Amino acid sequence: MSDNDQINRKRLLWAGFVAILAAGVGFGIRGGIFANWAAEYGFSGAQLGAIGGAGFTGFCFGIMIGGVVVDKIGYGKLVLAAFLFHILSAFVTFGATSGQAPETAYQFLFWGMFLFALANGTLEAVANPLVATLFPEKRNHYLNILHASWPLGMIFGGMVGWFLGGDGGANWSWKAQLSLYLIPTVIYGAMFFRQKYPKSEASAKGLKFGEMFKDVGMLGGFVVAFMLYLFFESTFAPIFPEVATLIALVIAAAAFAAAAFVTKFAMGHWLIFVLFITHALVGAVELGTDGWIQNITGAILTPKEGKILFVITSLAMFLLRFCAHTIETKAKLSPIGLLFVCAVLGCLGLNLVSAVTTFGPAMGALLVYALGKTFFWPTMLAVVGDRFPATGAIAMSLMGGIGMMSAGLIGSPGLGYFKDRYTAEALTESSPDAYEEYKDTSKKSAFLGFSEVEPVDGKRLDEVKKIDAGKRTDSEKAVVAADIEGARGTLKTDSLIPAAMAVIFLLLIFYFKAIGGYRAVTIEEATGNSKS
Repeated sequence: MSDNDQINRKRLLWAGFVAILAAGVGFGIRGGIFANWAAEYGFSGAQLGAIGGAGFTGFCFGIMIGGVVVDKIGYGKLVLAAFLFHILSAFVTFGATSGQAPETAYQFLFWGMFLFALANGTLEAVANPLVATLFPEKRNHYLNILHASWPLGMIFGGMVGWFLGGDGGANWSWKAQLSLYLIPTVIYGAMFFRQKYPKSEASAKGLKFGEMFKDVGMLGGFVVAFMLYLFFESTFAPIFPEVATLIALVIAAAAFAAAAFVTKFAMGHWLIFVLFITHALVGAVELGTDGWIQNITGAILTPKEGKILFVITSLAMFLLRFCAHTIETKAKLSPIGLLFVCAVLGCLGLNLVSAVTTFGPAMGALLVYALGKTFFWPTMLAVVGDRFPATGAIAMSLMGGIGMMSAGLIGSPGLGYFKDRYTAEALTESSPDAYEEYKDTSKKSAFLGFSEVEPVDGKRLDEVKKIDAGKRTDSEKAVVAADIEGARGTLKTDSLIPAAMAVIFLLLIFYFKAIGGYRAVTIEEATGNSKS
């Protein structure tokens, strides 16, 4: 490789780094201004979860569509599209104004977050296969470095809320805070400008689209179709409640039929099917939790301490992602072994966080959780790149889309629902009269097949929290205590996800041991025998 090529691949690595950094900054800031939206518009936890969810679901369309077409249209055009989506998302989000009807503000915030996520997904459709192609000798190492920018962005985003938000900060408006993500947006645009891009291994081998899609097949297509069903059913339900399910089923069936047709009805590799399902769990527990963790720890402790803890744990993730190769080498772990250890630590960490009462133990518990979730996302991508190089950008991008869609449809709304449910149950048990006084009868919090609950009014809860603890009435004390219990119960329920992941990874460890151990498959092996 020439010196110029070496410089080019490093510049492309760091351009991708800054692009994902922009996504992390916006995500981190958004997590800190949920309380602003709840106070200003009176949104319930489920509504906030749905807005946060749009910040994930849009991602899946960007990464899935981008991953499918990137080998055909090239990386440069997708970078330009992502840049424009990032700019447009700011205009739409800032359409929400003070004094506006909550329903109108909700639409601006929802679709603004959707466009922001669409930009982020399009960028990952570029960055993930690009880095996997540029550094085939150490995919996991460099994909972890690429994704170290995500927690770094969350650090910057968390610090924006810490220093520029309320609660002792400079008290900037939420719009002023959120606009700061445009700075790294401009930088990544400049870094990608006029760069030369490589082709994926599959594209360089001249594989056709159907051949790249073969290992995904109908099994992988089923997982994608199911997630699309959940998305369109939830999107159309408020608009066309009578036919939303039918519309969603038609779209999902069409997506599944397309996958079957393109692959000539190939079943697909069972391992991709398992990895797709597992990555849905990764998205729910990692990104879904990240979107709520500031508010949840802020409810247990104080809002400012929640922001500080978010920054500290994000810093730990940032530093650790530079150490993936060292950890694998020193501990003699395969990528699957690393994922198993992470799942165990993630489950343990969430349970520890649910029990904390003071800042010090909370920091220790969150560091355990941070260590657990650090390597999930990039290592899962590396496994797909290692085992299925013939899929080009397709399998990697579809899996990333599934993870983000799960975060938006299951993780974020699910945590919002359980926060509403457990808070209502705790308040009903401790003070039924207080629940009757503070419940929001105009809203119903629901999630998948779970029973509906009338949530505690988010706006009134925020007002109560601002009252000095010694001056609160008995009912005000009860509602704050119930909010804390709701946060604890939510984290315990959340811990079941990494517990399930640990079981899956343990079974995969046994599988790879039975076939001679985990190793990366070459493109020649993959094209000669796709079930390698």
